[in-house]
Amino acid sequence: MKRVHVLELEDLSWFPSWLRTAMTNLIVVFSRLIGVTPVLAALVGRALREGDLRAVVDLGSGAGGVMPDVLAAVREDEALADTRLTMTDLYPNLDAIDRFAHDGDARTEYRAQPVDATDLASAPAGLKTMVNCFHHMRPAQARAILASAKDSGQPILVYEMGENVVPFALWCLLLPISLPIVGLMVFVLTPMVRPLTFRQLFFTYVIPVIPVCYAWDGQASMPRLYTLDDMDELLEGLDGDGYLWEKGPAKSASGKKLGTYLLGRPA
Repeated sequence: MKRVHVLELEDLSWFPSWLRTAMTNLIVVFSRLIGVTPVLAALVGRALREGDLRAVVDLGSGAGGVMPDVLAAVREDEALADTRLTMTDLYPNLDAIDRFAHDGDARTEYRAQPVDATDLASAPAGLKTMVNCFHHMRPAQARAILASAKDSGQPILVYEMGENVVPFALWCLLLPISLPIVGLMVFVLTPMVRPLTFRQLFFTYVIPVIPVCYAWDGQASMPRLYTLDDMDELLEGLDGDGYLWEKGPAKSASGKKLGTYLLGRPA
């Protein structure tokens, strides 16, 4: 397996939740800028139509991520206008729960009850999505999630906006260059964060804790991404029995590649 489990700070149990949220806010801004929303909306919309589904259950939502934007795009299709979005996490984000409870959209909610992605039989019904978070799972946990989807007959869509294409040795050599570049990006992205808080501004421009953490985790995530060949290893023995798997590069409307996806669904 090409994937290497490099340490990410936000995986540590003591890592402050507000700092994790601040970094997620930046990922959302970056995703919007590079065009993730329409690419992911096309994948989600197709999975919903093919499965005759009208509900999306996002796993590992953290502070919310890009899925509210994606569902807004999906609902532009009249046939999918009433699609519900339920965001979940093993450790639900209390601030996000409160924010989405007061946003006025009855079709979108953040579930306060924990949802374990390795036990999807107890999860709410609908298309399960894991967006830019599958790389946090070690191989045994990642396989358990996919096995749970198959065994419970649940459709699942895994999407990562990055690709693991650089050899690990070269990744290590490039760190002195890549880390400062990503850190400087934070100063440009921060004014576009919504909602933009004083704490996000202070720990970016006065005490640059957020740029340092974002730069490291952003680079550390790259060798942790599962390649398409890695996914074949994860899926070994999980095919058949009336369940289908599909994987490949995700593409924009113009045909430009933007990340990878894995879609599993009952036949």
